[in-house]
Amino acid sequence: MSFSPDKPYNHLPPLPPDAEIESPAVLKSAIAANRALAELKGKSESLPNPSILINSIVLQEAKSSSEIENVVTTNDKLFTALSADDSRVDLQTKEVLRYRQALWKGVDHIEKDSLSTDLFIRLMQIIKETDEGIRTDPGTVIANPNTRKIIYWPPEGEELIRNHLVNLEDYIRTEDGVDPLIKMAVMHYQFEAIHPFDDGNGRTGRLLNILYLMKKELLLHPVLYLSNAIITQKQDYYKLLRGVTEEQEWEPWILFILDAVEKTSNSTMARIGQILDLLHETLELAKEKLPNRVYSKELIELLFEQPYCKVKYLVDRGIAKRQTAAEYLRELEDAGILRSKQVGRENLFVNIKLYDLLVE
Repeated sequence: MSFSPDKPYNHLPPLPPDAEIESPAVLKSAIAANRALAELKGKSESLPNPSILINSIVLQEAKSSSEIENVVTTNDKLFTALSADDSRVDLQTKEVLRYRQALWKGVDHIEKDSLSTDLFIRLMQIIKETDEGIRTDPGTVIANPNTRKIIYWPPEGEELIRNHLVNLEDYIRTEDGVDPLIKMAVMHYQFEAIHPFDDGNGRTGRLLNILYLMKKELLLHPVLYLSNAIITQKQDYYKLLRGVTEEQEWEPWILFILDAVEKTSNSTMARIGQILDLLHETLELAKEKLPNRVYSKELIELLFEQPYCKVKYLVDRGIAKRQTAAEYLRELEDAGILRSKQVGRENLFVNIKLYDLLVE
């Protein structure tokens, strides 16, 4: 039965696809993507403290993934909200931070269990701060925002949607010899096509990409920042999704995802190199400019776990008592490494060069 945008796509084909998904072009691209991803995995393991990379990458992924859905905030608002005990956080910034929370929930889940419908629902509920589940009301459509012309009408009926999700679960778990990166592209399309929720589908689907790669042990940490590749090629992304739906054109879609994995892996490796270079530079600067009582490698590495630092972080880490910790941060500000910022009744200290590196 052919696809029609004017009625629910209840006959969405089950997985695996009835099509050639391992064409010579796809297999060649998969080799390059796997090589780049393996190098990224190795590079991330070489970090003296993985938190240095993970926190920044996860936050940027949360920001970009949310931006695709028109939930927009600024880096400064995000970093501030992450560090300050301040109730005046706007709703969009809170929603982006919930994406980050959902990712860590998923990472904890896959250490013990598989990717499942229950997990999909829980991730969406965290992102949207809701207790809703699978769509039950008819009439959910995806339309052109200007013309209101229907582009896609996903399957309807909770039982049917759940059946599609069970099929997706089975596909994810089945060891069929298909390259995991190719399977990730297929499962990403299928989740988007099922569109199981009233809202939060895109962000949940993009979380599943990262969690799947970690479950397959292609990544040890959630450091593949794919949402940036999607947002910079947003038109192609949606066009290729429609190509699978309307014409079963799997190859261009899979090639797009594999290319995104390769390029994102390479750019993330470059970012790791930049962060490590900056860490080394800051260590040397601190040795030169700070009194011996202030300088410690542990303190400088703490400043790289996230762009904003505060007295409590030093106290919690056992680096110094409260008054001494405040003196240390002021010394670092005098050395030009940090810049203070008043937020409510708190003083935050931004790692100037790290902040600039992350937001460039």
